[in-house]
Amino acid sequence: MGTVTESSAAAVVGTAEPLPHPERDAIELTAVLQALSDPMRLIVVVALSTGEERTCKSIDLPVVKSTCTHHFRVLREAGVIRQRHEGTSRMNSLRRADLEARFPGLLDAVLAASQD
Repeated sequence: MGTVTESSAAAVVGTAEPLPHPERDAIELTAVLQALSDPMRLIVVVALSTGEERTCKSIDLPVVKSTCTHHFRVLREAGVIRQRHEGTSRMNSLRRADLEARFPGLLDAVLAASQD
């Protein structure tokens, strides 16, 4: 019999491995700007700007599930959102404090421009 790894142990007990997120100091401006340049991802950011943690399904994007997954992954990998597993759902929140610390005023400017 094989050795039980952390990932297989997580699967056995029904928990998921934490999703990778860049540390605050590793968030890059070019990645953030690229992530925010897509209209679907901007919808996600606006929806999360209330400060409320939300599931992927609760943000109505007019695209198929696999495309939604892609958009959330791009936002997470760029450091714009934080995702965590809760049961079978992924909970999402905006990394407002991290973005403000790295790029002061950027998020507020993007959100204000999206309302025009």
